[in-house]
Formats: sequence, C-alpha cells, structure tokens
Amino acid sequence: MKHAVQAKKHLGQHFLKDEGIARNIVEALLEKDNSTPVLEIGPGTGVLTKYLIESGIDFLAWDVDRDSIPYLKSTYPAQDNRFVLKDFLENDPAEDFKGAYNIIGNFPYNISSQIMFKVLDHKNKIPFVVGMFQKEVAERLAEKPGSKTYGILSVLLQAYYDIEYLFTVHENVFVPPPKVKSAVIRLSRNTRENLGCDEELFKKIIKGTFNQRRKTIRNSIRSVSGAIVLTHPLLEKRPEQLSVEEFVELTQLVEAEMKKG
Repeated sequence: MKHAVQAKKHLGQHFLKDEGIARNIVEALLEKDNSTPVLEIGPGTGVLTKYLIESGIDFLAWDVDRDSIPYLKSTYPAQDNRFVLKDFLENDPAEDFKGAYNIIGNFPYNISSQIMFKVLDHKNKIPFVVGMFQKEVAERLAEKPGSKTYGILSVLLQAYYDIEYLFTVHENVFVPPPKVKSAVIRLSRNTRENLGCDEELFKKIIKGTFNQRRKTIRNSIRSVSGAIVLTHPLLEKRPEQLSVEEFVELTQLVEAEMKKG
C-alpha cells in the first residue's frame, strides 16, 4: 500500500494542491521553451511532475526527501529513472545534463535564495527558470532600482536574466498552508555574455554597498574595495538607486582606481 508523503518542517515543505496553479506553472516554462530538458527541484508529491510527464518533455526530478522519491517512483512507474535522491545545492547538474537545462520548482522558502545563487553559477547552462517563492522574495528578485526591496540578489540576477512576476498564490492552496503568500516568477536568460568588468569585483561591490545600504556609495566604497573614486555622480547615490548598468560602471571606475595603485 502506497502512503502519501508528509510535509516535513525541517525541509521547508508546503505541498501545492491546486491543479490549476500547477498546470499554469509548467505552462509558464513550456510556453517559452518546450524542447530543452528540465530539472525539477523538490518535486514532493509530484503536482508539477504530473504536467511535465503529460507534456512529453525530457526531465529529471531531484529531491532530498527520502519519502518523496519512492512515492514518485511508485506513482509513475514508467518514469522510474527520472526521480533522483539528490540535493541541488550539493550536486552539479552537469553530471546528469550534458547541455542546457531549464529549472522548475515549488522551491522550499528556506533555501530559495541559495537556489538562485547556484542558478547564477550555472547561468550559461540555464536559459529559463520558473519557480514558486515566498511573495516578498519574488517581489525583491523582480524589483527595479529605487525600491527599498531592491537588493543584492535583485542586481546579480538581473545582470543575466529578465525577471517577470507572473502571479500571486494564496496560502490556502498548500498543505500545510504557509503563514505567508507566495508568488511565481519566471527568469529568462538575457543576451549579456559578460559584464565588461571584473565579475568578482562586481559581486563584491554589490554585496558590500548593500550591506551598508543607508550610506551613499562614496561612504561605503572605500571599505569594499580599498579604492576611492574622487568625483562621479554615482558616488552620491545609495545602492538601491543603481541599475545593473550603473553597478557595472561603478565597478569599472573602481578597477581603474585600483590599477593606479
């Protein structure tokens, strides 16, 4: 007898039960790309998996839940080899995907930002991501400059992806219901191949200035880079006011100052 998978608090699990929302999430990915293989992160009880199977797309589903994988294998025996006990944060998808792959998932909220940082590490292999996030996180990732919610991950992701806030999801469509609203966003890889500046310094400047976000760039940049640009309009702004392109320009200015020694 097959037993249902129980949501585990330590894994941050909240299982989506609304079939219409599940279908919409899968369609949000496939309407952009219905040929690239898909990696589903945290399939849980298979509510998204069902529609991936129906679509005929090539996919793998990774989960760290030792109850989830056997449940899915027994639910979809013809797809047995697609369900793998693996942690996305601890494993390299290149072991299973030789080329590009898209990502989909109802992401555990406690690790959703870590998942996005790993997506950035593999950005040249991942054309599209569609995922469920805590609503506040989804808004932050899609936010534009000038907002208090615009932050480190907003800039880093938007350097390489166009981000669309697709729709809000209410608490009552999950088991157990979370205490917050959720939202689905879509990331589409843009055409930027490189930043035109030192990428590691770019990251360091973004993280360092946002960690002192109440200060102007002028007052935070020295502690971040050891260099100071004496005159430039960007220095009078705060980090949440800078676009990706302005952070690139700032990084180029700092690079030039550092080369002066």
